[in-house]
Amino acid sequence: MACFGSFRDDLVPGAANAVNVCLAIRRGERVALIADEPSAEVAASLERAVRDAGATPDCVLIERVARRPLAAAPPEVLTALEQVDAGILCVQPQQGELGSRMTIVAAVERRRIRYAHMVGVTPGIMMQGMRADYRLVDRLSTRLCERMGRAGALRVETAAGTSLTASFDRSLSWIKTSGLISTRYWSNLPAGEVFTTPARVDGRFVCNGTAGDYFGAKYGDLSATPLTLEIAGGRLASARCARRDLEEEFWQYCHTDENSDRVGELAFGTNLALLEMIGILLQDEKIPGVHLAFGDPYGSQTGADWTSRTHVDVLTRDCDVWIDDDQVIRKGAYLLDRLGL
Repeated sequence: MACFGSFRDDLVPGAANAVNVCLAIRRGERVALIADEPSAEVAASLERAVRDAGATPDCVLIERVARRPLAAAPPEVLTALEQVDAGILCVQPQQGELGSRMTIVAAVERRRIRYAHMVGVTPGIMMQGMRADYRLVDRLSTRLCERMGRAGALRVETAAGTSLTASFDRSLSWIKTSGLISTRYWSNLPAGEVFTTPARVDGRFVCNGTAGDYFGAKYGDLSATPLTLEIAGGRLASARCARRDLEEEFWQYCHTDENSDRVGELAFGTNLALLEMIGILLQDEKIPGVHLAFGDPYGSQTGADWTSRTHVDVLTRDCDVWIDDDQVIRKGAYLLDRLGL
């Protein structure tokens, strides 16, 4: 019997891609499928794909076991993750829920199960980013990991005013979340990202796209009211925006704890199926380009030795990007020949 109800046929290709290619679900496996009511249609398509693969879904509907916003990860969710071979979290983000999601991810990493993190997924995303050729995304992501592993510096420029440089610590890992999920590395879906914790970032970053955590849902597309961020020594030095409410809230968020203002992530988006931002971070951060995040550095993956209770991504449009003075992205499009593709 279906857990999450009905779904439209045009969700089937993306759901099948998630289950068969990204998670490589096999016959006889058990899959925790955790969803909320706004994401039920997408969850239903994933449930069907799991069953079609010959696996058994263990379904949890968040609203049946807890009140939103979640103050903590529900015991029913954590119990489900203890008993399965793979897991999918398919929910819409709410303010104050980052801690509960971090607890879920910690359980996944401890058990080393294959896991897809689909926070903010929509039917539209299932028909766009989830239809990507993830084997090609993986090849591009692998080339970038190899290139950045020996890079000395990165430079990012945009017509909107972004102008920054970054350097890297070779003891910290570049992580590939290209959609081909393993027991070592879970991944957001849709996927297409290569990231690390930078040693140092300096300059200006103009967020004229999407912002992460709950900011995207609250403030939407920032193209008309960009958030201009000055960064010095890898920490946020100032934030300016025509929307004073956003400026003040972002600044306060980035001072929640001693590392909330620290650049914890520098990432390349590598999903070649994506051309335009839609205002949802889950997909927008995978668009070709470079973005940053302030706060927690995902040290369990990168090897960074510090933490934060917060993590907020900031995206800019139409990057020009140079790796050691070799341009690899022009106006938001990869120069694939420069990467041997």
